[in-house]
Amino acid sequence: MALRWPVLTLLPPLVAAFLAVPAASADVDAADLGAAAVTEHQAESATISGGLVESNHAGYTGGGFVNYDNATGSYVEFTVNAPAAGTATLSFRYANGTTTTRPVSVTVNGGGATSLPFPGTGAWSTWSTGTATVSLAAGANRVRATATTANGGPNLDRLTVDTATTGVGRPADVNGQLRVCGVKLCNQYGRPIQLRGMSTHGIQWYAQCVKPASLDALATDWGADVLRISMYVQEDGYETNPRKFTDLVHGYIEEATRRGLYALVDWHQLDPGDPNANIALARTFFTEVAQRHRDKTNIIYDIANEPNNVSWAGIKSYAEQMIPVIRAQDPDGVVFVGTHGWGSLGISDGRSEQDIIANPINATNFMYTFHFYAASHQDEYFAALQRAASRLPIFVTEFGTQTYTGDGANDFAYSQKYLDFLAANKIGWTNWNFSDDFRSGAVFKEGTCDGSTFTGTGVLKPAGVWIRDRMRTPDDFPTS
Repeated sequence: MALRWPVLTLLPPLVAAFLAVPAASADVDAADLGAAAVTEHQAESATISGGLVESNHAGYTGGGFVNYDNATGSYVEFTVNAPAAGTATLSFRYANGTTTTRPVSVTVNGGGATSLPFPGTGAWSTWSTGTATVSLAAGANRVRATATTANGGPNLDRLTVDTATTGVGRPADVNGQLRVCGVKLCNQYGRPIQLRGMSTHGIQWYAQCVKPASLDALATDWGADVLRISMYVQEDGYETNPRKFTDLVHGYIEEATRRGLYALVDWHQLDPGDPNANIALARTFFTEVAQRHRDKTNIIYDIANEPNNVSWAGIKSYAEQMIPVIRAQDPDGVVFVGTHGWGSLGISDGRSEQDIIANPINATNFMYTFHFYAASHQDEYFAALQRAASRLPIFVTEFGTQTYTGDGANDFAYSQKYLDFLAANKIGWTNWNFSDDFRSGAVFKEGTCDGSTFTGTGVLKPAGVWIRDRMRTPDDFPTS
């Protein structure tokens, strides 16, 4: 249904490890770090590179403040303890007696850069606050504020960290272990939910778009619930280096978990379209992934991306062999299975959902997947989805607002028609794709992934602005 493409120049995969964090420092104003929701960290007690502790301007707290050197790269680094992984609000108390903004880059554990401007406050004795929302790991975190211009940073008094919402309200924390109940995806309370999120592009080409800063933006600025990890089997993917790509997937699962997102592991077979051609590789891959992550409650396994040029009976046979492979390691994990005709419920093959209804997969706790590209797949495809939704458990693991090539003009009106139906029927979705590919279906403008800014709409193409807006509305996750 959706074409996939190699890019002209292969881009380097993400190989950088996320840095370890040091032990907690003693300047946190709380006896029990693990229980504290709000903690204060005095700048003079932090690690300072390119700056001095001074006390010659009134109004500071503690024993003084840090006067940054007038140099790019000077920094103050705090050690912050979080009771659980999740988002937190950082408030930097500062003074800037000049009329020139003194921006800093705030990073957590070496990644997730956020720029804070620190404009002038009118006098060096007039103090103000700059805030940022970041993702923290459970335990100790290194929060570094680095000057990004030759003017250096402001005078920095202290950092206040509010972790009151850390680990609370995040999709995977609220909903816990999912299961399929009837034709719906249900949370740990047995209530139907809709998950909404993004699919990566092929991680063999666009791994640089999946890094701490972009994932922070996806979780907090976009408000996503799920990250689909698109690992191609062919097209320079898994079969070329199984160890490398399996390790990449392991890393992405951990990063999604740290941010309270569900991790949808996508076995992105496309050519050959018969998933049975790769079944030996699939057994190896899913055995390891399910074994390593079996104790997590945020893993979903998608065992066949877009079967094509294969009968429904062939897909059913593959699924009935692969689901037990996963169940042997992770008895509770939800499994997704692609439908024939490139995930179209058979429509793109001249068939229909009746093939599936008449010959369903013999298993439990699984869902069938559907893909659409709104500028190409309209009334016939939409009608098939409508018919199937009351008969089959369905999740839309891939869709775009463009044509099936992932390019061309956006049809936002028909896209909205689909999303309205999916919302009304609690059918989850992930949009294609979270990259800066030149095509219109990639949400970021070209070159964005080489940088560290992913929040807001300035870095987005029209499709990115549109889909981000549809994720930022509050989710309804019932808990009773």
